[in-house]
Amino acid sequence: MDAQGRGRAEDIDPADQWVLNPETGDYELRLPSSAPQSPIPGPRRASSPAPSPAPAPEVPAPRRRRAAPEEPPPGRRGRRRPAKKKSRGKKVLLWTGGTMAFVILAVGTAGYLYLQHLNDNIEALPDDGASTGGFQKDQAINILLIGTDKRTGSGNDGYGDKGSAGHADTTILLHVSKDRSNATALSIPRDLIVDVPDCPTTQEDGSTKVIPGSSGVRFNTSLGQGGRTPSCTMRTVTELTGVTPDNFMVADFNAVKTLTSAVGGVEVCLAKDIDDPDSHLNLPAGKHSVEGEQALAFVRTRHSVGFGGDLSRIEIQQQFLGSLMRKLKSNDTLTSPTKMVKLAEAGTEALTVDAKLKSIGKLKDLGLELGKLDTKNLTFATVPVKDNPAEKTPVTVVLKDGPAQQVFDMVKNDVSFTEVKKKEKEKKEKEDAAVAARLEGEKSEPSEIRVRVLNGGASSGSAGRELTYLQNEAGVTKSENAGNAPADLAKTTLEYAPDQADQARALAEILGLTGAAMKPGESVTNAQGLPAMTLTLGKDFKGAGVKLDATSAKAPEDLQKSTADKVECAK
Repeated sequence: MDAQGRGRAEDIDPADQWVLNPETGDYELRLPSSAPQSPIPGPRRASSPAPSPAPAPEVPAPRRRRAAPEEPPPGRRGRRRPAKKKSRGKKVLLWTGGTMAFVILAVGTAGYLYLQHLNDNIEALPDDGASTGGFQKDQAINILLIGTDKRTGSGNDGYGDKGSAGHADTTILLHVSKDRSNATALSIPRDLIVDVPDCPTTQEDGSTKVIPGSSGVRFNTSLGQGGRTPSCTMRTVTELTGVTPDNFMVADFNAVKTLTSAVGGVEVCLAKDIDDPDSHLNLPAGKHSVEGEQALAFVRTRHSVGFGGDLSRIEIQQQFLGSLMRKLKSNDTLTSPTKMVKLAEAGTEALTVDAKLKSIGKLKDLGLELGKLDTKNLTFATVPVKDNPAEKTPVTVVLKDGPAQQVFDMVKNDVSFTEVKKKEKEKKEKEDAAVAARLEGEKSEPSEIRVRVLNGGASSGSAGRELTYLQNEAGVTKSENAGNAPADLAKTTLEYAPDQADQARALAEILGLTGAAMKPGESVTNAQGLPAMTLTLGKDFKGAGVKLDATSAKAPEDLQKSTADKVECAK
């Protein structure tokens, strides 16, 4: 709409065209003097004389684009706010809005810069192809935690081996189940005799050098010795356990000191007084909150606890880590911005990670996954070992083959060392009930079992090796090698006809098959023209004579283990 006299319509504040009518108590539209006016009486603006126009129809009030001014209190004379005050109000609004925008921008910029600062804190090393490529949110997680004896930072001259390149002094394979209901922290003794494989290692100039492996050496030499990096420790763990880590984290002496100070101390317990001049720990029996230097002394003590060796120190460290886990998950830490900032600073400064974790975002995602754990289902365990029989006075240890393989298989197959939630257990029992009956009933003698063995995904030659075991050790003499299956299978299966159920149950017992692996179907004809069952070895096949059912595995009875929800006093 055009306007005359005072300028264009767009120069007029729409709020100036609404005036309070004292007779009705309502605000009404008052157009400029050049426009047709409403006949309703009320205050008008002064205007130049003009001929009286014909009465104009009442102009309906348009939809208001902003709320009308509040009605003045009773008795107050209705009038428009002076233009000067409105102008000041507008300026105040503009300044306020501008200030708020600046504050928001400043906070956002500061947050971004702080994240960049944390990212810059993170030191990373290549994984040299030794990892899975990094943890996944929808898969089980395996993180290799390594504590070195390297003297870094100030105040550490009295600790560790002088001039050490930083060996794998403390090593824990942390396995978090796929459903996040449980986790296992498996300690690997530093004095365990292992074979360290050849390790392709990225050098500072970007080139790759293969560091030769060693046979029959201490596990801790998988790091630092001959220029070996954490990726070599990764390869050694895979060689030892059959589990390929997703990522690694390396901590030195300073990490213990700074992290414990960041959370305000960690509660530990001693069953007796300890005065250890080697670790500098001097504490009476009972519960204590330790941090900084005292926390480092606690995790390093060994001569004053247990049998005075590395295995006794592992128990101390497991108690400490369980307590640290409880503290990190406590409301006291998670709801304290000050502690969270200190923790972020301490964590990013103290840890060296693989290159795939060099991001505060990735570390945050990993922390969120770990935060889903219930401490009562976090099990600390130690690889089953025994004194090295090759040494007169044992200073190293070797695997207890059977129990150690049980533990490795449980980790590899995502089996919990603790009872998980009741509902989950009941669900599994219900799912298994339908197939469990396949294992129940009479069983044939091994000599009566007729079976053809196929390789359906296992390593080359597996069918032949399994056949040799069945015939020579298991007594299944009526077995034969049928070559390769038409397609690869993830799981081993045994197909049989209804009248072969007794043979199937007998073979399932020998092989350690679950009811789910037993597939009622049809028989096939063997080389003698007789009906036979079909055993197809899948990718889960572990070797001739090795039981296949990892899900029914139980931890060895003498396994050294504890859970993170309990405080156990070191003896």
